[in-house]
Amino acid sequence: MKIDELLKKRRIRSHRASDEEIERLLELADRDIRMARLTMAEDWDWAFSIAYNAVLQSARAYMYSRGFRPAVEQGHKNTFAFMRAALGEEFASMMGYFDRMRKKRNQVLYDVAGLITEKEARAILKNAVEFVNIVKKKMG
Repeated sequence: MKIDELLKKRRIRSHRASDEEIERLLELADRDIRMARLTMAEDWDWAFSIAYNAVLQSARAYMYSRGFRPAVEQGHKNTFAFMRAALGEEFASMMGYFDRMRKKRNQVLYDVAGLITEKEARAILKNAVEFVNIVKKKMG
C-alpha cells in the first residue's frame, strides 16, 4: 500500500512534529536497545518486548520526520504499513518480520508468559539495532 492510500484510508495522518519530539523518540529507541540488552539475561519475553519497542519508537521518529503519524486505532500496525510504503521493496522483508513480531509481542504481553525463546529474543534485538541504525542514517 502506498502512503497516499494510507492517508485516504485514515490509517495515517499528517503531523507536524518538532525536532525535539523526533529526538525524544530516537532517545527512547536508544534506551530500549540498552534495556533489552540488560534484560536479556533475566527474561526473554521482556527483552523481546523492549527490543520491539525500540523498533516502534524509531519508526515513529521516521514517520514524524516525514510529516505523518499513525492513526490511534491499530497504531503499531499502521506504523509498520507506513514504514513498508516509505522504505520500499528493499526493506519489505524487514518490515514483514517486524509486523510478525508485532503480533507475537501482543501474545507475550497479554496472553502467554514464556512464549519467547532465547533465539527469538536475540534475533529481534539484533534486527532492532540494525533497524534503528538504518532509520538514523535515513534521517541523516
